[in-house]
Amino acid sequence: MISKTLIIGACGQIGSELTYKLRAELGAENVIASDIKESNLELVKSGPFKILDAKNYEQIKDCVEKNNVDTIYLMAAMLSATGEKFPEKAWDLNMSSLLNVLNLAKENIIDKVFWPSSIAVFGPTTPKTDTPQRTIMEPTTVYGITKQVGERWCEYYFNNYGVDVRSIRYPGIISWKTLPGGGTTDYAIDIFHKAINEGHYDCFLTEDTALPMMFMEDAVKATLDIMNAEASDVKIRSSYNLAAISFTPKELAAEIKKQIPDFTIDYEPDFRQKIADSWPNSIDDSAARQDWNWKHVFDLQTMTNEMLQQLGKPAIS
Repeated sequence: MISKTLIIGACGQIGSELTYKLRAELGAENVIASDIKESNLELVKSGPFKILDAKNYEQIKDCVEKNNVDTIYLMAAMLSATGEKFPEKAWDLNMSSLLNVLNLAKENIIDKVFWPSSIAVFGPTTPKTDTPQRTIMEPTTVYGITKQVGERWCEYYFNNYGVDVRSIRYPGIISWKTLPGGGTTDYAIDIFHKAINEGHYDCFLTEDTALPMMFMEDAVKATLDIMNAEASDVKIRSSYNLAAISFTPKELAAEIKKQIPDFTIDYEPDFRQKIADSWPNSIDDSAARQDWNWKHVFDLQTMTNEMLQQLGKPAIS
């Protein structure tokens, strides 16, 4: 029987695009998508799909054993802004789901695990510019706390049980295929929809808030790059820093105005500003570039062009 891949949280922003990419590479029948509900019908119809609760160990184990799954991508999580509204639920989902998957690997039921961390592991005491791979981590959000603890669990399971777990710290992810999902960096997706449909955007961050960002295609590429790397090349088993581009809302708006000259933006910071202020403005990802040859493709200009083209920018009159 051919070994299969299971993606938990496949209907989410990164999970959905990762599912499509893996199905294209491995064959749709060999990639099982799962989520708590069928919230993406296009994805559900594109290959095998299971309703799974990421917090339910027996459900996941049953799916793995019945389908000969050897690799799990755990993409289910409650993100930063949403997590601040429901802190205990965020802790419960983000932690129990990770331990469930790590324990499956510990028991040799699966061979390999991917789990995403985030720049949310960093906090206001972290060096903000070119944030090092190893540095102070004092996160101030429940999402960041779960990611920091998750990193420690990943390294612990690797060191003590030999679990082949791999992880990267995603920056803000920008995609045209999915709507914003409750993250602080999601302004950089919403701004494109508002620019095209309304010609104006009210930004919940200040104009000079620089944050590390990445186009979705690069995020998926990085995920597959680290999973396809030789185990001996994955030298960090907590999580790797990952970077591509950093910009402010003002810089992004200026790039959009090159193609939509009448676009306007106002700045009305809300509770998410405090979250953004606790995060780095740029990331040093030299370890990923050295260990498994990570390279990004999209810069601010090419990312903006792709977003506007795919979303259908209005004709300039």
